[in-house]
Amino acid sequence: MRRMSSTHENPEWSISGIQQIGVGVPNKQSAWLWYRRHFNMDVPVFQEAAEAPLMTRYTGGSVHSRDAALALNMAGGGGFEIWQYTSRICSPPAFQPALGDLGILTTKIKAPDVALVEQRLRNARVTLLGSTSVDPAGNKHLFVSDVHGFVFEVVQGGERWFSRPGASLTGGVSGATIGVSDIGASLGLYRDLLGYDAVIYDESGRFEDLEHLPGGNAALRRVLLGHSRPRSGAFAELLGPTTIELVQALDHPGRRIFADRYWGDMGFIHLCFDVAGMSGLKAAAASAGFPFTVDSGETFDMGEAGGRFAYLEDSDGTLIEFVETHKVPIIKRLGWYLDLRRRDPHKPLPRWMLRAMGLGRIKDQPEQTPG
Repeated sequence: MRRMSSTHENPEWSISGIQQIGVGVPNKQSAWLWYRRHFNMDVPVFQEAAEAPLMTRYTGGSVHSRDAALALNMAGGGGFEIWQYTSRICSPPAFQPALGDLGILTTKIKAPDVALVEQRLRNARVTLLGSTSVDPAGNKHLFVSDVHGFVFEVVQGGERWFSRPGASLTGGVSGATIGVSDIGASLGLYRDLLGYDAVIYDESGRFEDLEHLPGGNAALRRVLLGHSRPRSGAFAELLGPTTIELVQALDHPGRRIFADRYWGDMGFIHLCFDVAGMSGLKAAAASAGFPFTVDSGETFDMGEAGGRFAYLEDSDGTLIEFVETHKVPIIKRLGWYLDLRRRDPHKPLPRWMLRAMGLGRIKDQPEQTPG
């Protein structure tokens, strides 16, 4: 593993991991049911139906309302923010996103045994894009399409599990594949600011493991980045290590997946990091050439949770969100909420306290029909 210099460590701010990936869907409840059944995203951190007045930059200049839920898999990894417009009909992509296009292409979901996940999903008649294969580093992975055509990549992840995986045999989000127009320009954000300073592979050509994906026969450059040092922070033990894969088309220009559409429309709408020290991060991002485009500026209520959030854009306009959590529910039915502003932001929460969040798990009836 070749390592590169990183400037992400700073006493004024830190990143504890990928908190969630935003998923824009036409129906939150049906989408969430699918994600619970097949990825065990069954622990709600918050649910909220409200307007989004701070996001007008990305919603056509008008305030729109939405219904959203942040759901976790307690085996470890980031969650999904499942997001549905309630003031308008969400717009699907004008084209089938393909490798080489610009934006979030896949969400990586970790699993201790990818082959067992493949067997389970085949039995459930979930759409698989090919079968278990290996990436350029020899790591097993499997591409899965959900009911909306969004592509998830189940990746072998045998380390840093928070608890045993449930019936889905998977954990939570362990990274993303992001299409960019210039990998060199993108490293200023993903490597230098976000701390993905370890190159796991950097390969160019046509790749057999991608042949079943849209655009999978194109000539591509693929760079898989990890972080050489463990993350720190309240939720680092739960969120775990993550990777970012940057993909650049070599023989054609990429199309922006969210061109002429709103944040919240169908697709992967943002990648969100849990952070501490938002003000310090804001200064560092501006210095790196990636200024915040949205900043709540103070505690923003998110139903049962609260915190400060901000957005910036990568070199191709892909939205990266940061959330500094101030209040989080531990056991909602008992009214037990934790104020993180009273704690050392670099100190992990006790594991028993994080496990208590799982007491709010949604228990569905067994699935009656496949898929």
